[in-house]
Amino acid sequence: MSMLTLASAPEEAAALEGAEAHHARLAGELAGRVTMLLTAVDRDPAAAERIHAGLVAFCDRSLLPHAAVEEAALYPAAHRLPEARLLVESLIGEHRGLTALVDALRSAPGPAAAAADARALQVLFEEHVAKENGLVLPLLATTAEVSLAALLADMHHRLADGTAADGAPQTQDDEEGHDMRGRETDEPGGCGGVCGCGGAEEAAEPELDVREVPHSLRHAAVFGALDAVPAGTAVVLVAPHDPLPLLAQIEQREPGVFSVEYLERGPEAWRLRLSHR
Repeated sequence: MSMLTLASAPEEAAALEGAEAHHARLAGELAGRVTMLLTAVDRDPAAAERIHAGLVAFCDRSLLPHAAVEEAALYPAAHRLPEARLLVESLIGEHRGLTALVDALRSAPGPAAAAADARALQVLFEEHVAKENGLVLPLLATTAEVSLAALLADMHHRLADGTAADGAPQTQDDEEGHDMRGRETDEPGGCGGVCGCGGAEEAAEPELDVREVPHSLRHAAVFGALDAVPAGTAVVLVAPHDPLPLLAQIEQREPGVFSVEYLERGPEAWRLRLSHR
């Protein structure tokens, strides 16, 4: 019997499912951005600079605020349950580890120096949400005196009320050079090297190999990677099959923004260049 069927009410089952989906989107976008950084470090340092900055902005905009509202709205309810108390305290400790890794990314002198911390951040966050999905959220959903749906609604309200976790007002732009969705905006003077314009070889384009990404995170990883691709640049996607459903989702998400060119059509891998018009 699945944990969803054990939830104390239908709305609790729906809340549990929605929370897990949100975690998958966050973990997927983080995986996409980290993979882009790791490949760009070896292929094109100029591209890696922009991807590094975009990764830090994503963490400041999404990852760290999510952790902060969990501690404010979700964890206290779980901490009151004796069987979850020690687990919640360890999860709070992991939040401190996530914050330290983001600080290390922010202060790194360059993307090459940030690569190890970026990978460590991805691994820690994926392990962290696995504990939340597998232990904390199901426990709250199956505890009759707790409303997971109400706790998650409180989290969403705190994230949407226009203030950061520390109470400081949030601006529309997370930082100069990034729009509200986290995509790096265009700057005068070219693409920053991501697309390889000006005679660079195709190999300079960042590559995202989703064959190495867990299936549940793949689409979110691609969306995260695409959010790191400025206009006039491209990323090469490597997939284990022809990703037609994914391409349809990309077009639905951002109509007319990306053009697709097949570089290889199986049988081991499909390679596609996704160019941001």
